[in-house]
Amino acid sequence: MKIGLTYDLKDDYKGLGLSEEQIAEFDSPETINIIEKTISDLGYEVVRIGNVKNLIKLLAQGQRWDLVFNIAEGLNGLAREAQVPILLDIYEIPYTFSPPEVLINTLDKSIAKILVRQAGVPTPDFATIKQISDLKNLNLNFPLFAKPLAEGTGKGISANSHIKNKAELKTVCKDLLEKFKQPVLVETFLSGREFTVGIVGNGAECEVIGILEVILKENAEDYCHSYTNKENCEELVEYKISYDAEALKAGETAKKAWLALGGRDAGRLDLRSDDKGIPHFMEANPLAGIHPTHSDLPILATQAGIEYKELIRRIIDAAKKRNSIKDIQLKIQKSEFKG
Repeated sequence: MKIGLTYDLKDDYKGLGLSEEQIAEFDSPETINIIEKTISDLGYEVVRIGNVKNLIKLLAQGQRWDLVFNIAEGLNGLAREAQVPILLDIYEIPYTFSPPEVLINTLDKSIAKILVRQAGVPTPDFATIKQISDLKNLNLNFPLFAKPLAEGTGKGISANSHIKNKAELKTVCKDLLEKFKQPVLVETFLSGREFTVGIVGNGAECEVIGILEVILKENAEDYCHSYTNKENCEELVEYKISYDAEALKAGETAKKAWLALGGRDAGRLDLRSDDKGIPHFMEANPLAGIHPTHSDLPILATQAGIEYKELIRRIIDAAKKRNSIKDIQLKIQKSEFKG
């Protein structure tokens, strides 16, 4: 069985003058090598595809795959994570992880919050700031927390994101609007414990594979799992698998949110508790990082007793079952796509 591998490599974008923060969600050659070897060790033929532009070229040449293992994040716009899945849907090529609509809805954190709130999942009160004048109508109690509406890997998040008054709010929102050229999500700051929850599977069969508490060390940036804390997590963050009552409630809340959002195959959700110990949905990561020792999903899986190879196997199996793909070499349609 032939599995294509789509991804965005950091090295491909460094020459464009992008900063380390701008390409933080993209992968290193080491990560791609590990994923390729792991899939190969599971008995599959692996074909490197790369980013969406490479995918377009290969599709135009008539190349096809039985399944695509997709971790491509995309570069521009609120639909950037959906670019590869949209093309694969057009060509009727099955792939791992979530479909375009889920990737769009979760990248826009305000839409994700609306959807999970409608499903009865608690999430902090929030507002979307598109321009500074929007702050005049903001009706949220301090302290607040501000971050870019559609970024991941902690981009745009720092200790300054914790906001105590109107002056700080205006300064932070102004800086984020100018830097990221997108709206700012402002929400009520929750002072409780922080969790990240891993889920594998689809529909009623999806399961919480681990609940990880995120504990900031003394030398970490305060208040949050920031860009700096994430990038230097080995030194600044302690990840602790947790199964107490509050953690288990976080797992239940995450699963309910995942089902409401329509996530597929595997993903990771971030939650934070309020001062009463009630976990609230913060955001979902349907294309979670997958480096075996640096990314949260493999870290929590390992702490839960699931080896990296087994995690990848479960993800592929979930996608195969969802697409009714059997363990035989499929006939690949070679005819050119006709629009």
